[in-house]
Amino acid sequence: MYIVVVGGGKIGRYVAADMVAKGHEITIIERERRRCEQLVAEYPVLVIEGDACDVRYLEQAHVDRADVFVATTHEDDDNLVACQLAKVEFDVRRSISRVNTPKNVEIFEKLGIEPVSSTRLISELLENEFSVGELISLASLKGGRVSLVEVRIPGPGEKHAPGPRAVMDLGLPYEAVLVAIFRGDQTVIPRGETQILPGDEVVALTTPELQDTLQRVLLGTGR
Repeated sequence: MYIVVVGGGKIGRYVAADMVAKGHEITIIERERRRCEQLVAEYPVLVIEGDACDVRYLEQAHVDRADVFVATTHEDDDNLVACQLAKVEFDVRRSISRVNTPKNVEIFEKLGIEPVSSTRLISELLENEFSVGELISLASLKGGRVSLVEVRIPGPGEKHAPGPRAVMDLGLPYEAVLVAIFRGDQTVIPRGETQILPGDEVVALTTPELQDTLQRVLLGTGR
């Protein structure tokens, strides 16, 4: 599957890393040169420096052959315009967009764009303006039956910082799966032997009922 991702921030990096790990072809369109350089150094993807609201850069990304178009920036207007261009100008079959303002969800849905919204502004999460150890709900999926959440592990020198632990040794709830670890500018797709380190930001899928249990397990405070 060929996927074009708009935005090379935390969410864009996660999508790219996850899809590459699953064998898909990825192109990222990103405005900032510094991010472009980081993406090229970290991932086996094509990175285009440019504005996805400009048809020229969509042409460079060969959006006309994309199976999915994903907009992940923190600007709803940019995400909407990029997705509309992909649908109208390049006849992309499926477009998915991050929606930062809940009231905009209906607009995206009416235009045939699949919205992914969070219960809190994801921009706060991206700037690490949340408390250490706090569980943040990123998105609610499948009618609320599944939640995408993130927990920041206390870092070295911070209160209650746990030591390094392998994912296989955490004792995760049965209905909880770790999908990504953000470690500075690095994105790690966790396996059983992957170490959870102090300061990591861990993204997981679980059910709403198990969020508290998952939080305690990740923080090393029991089940």
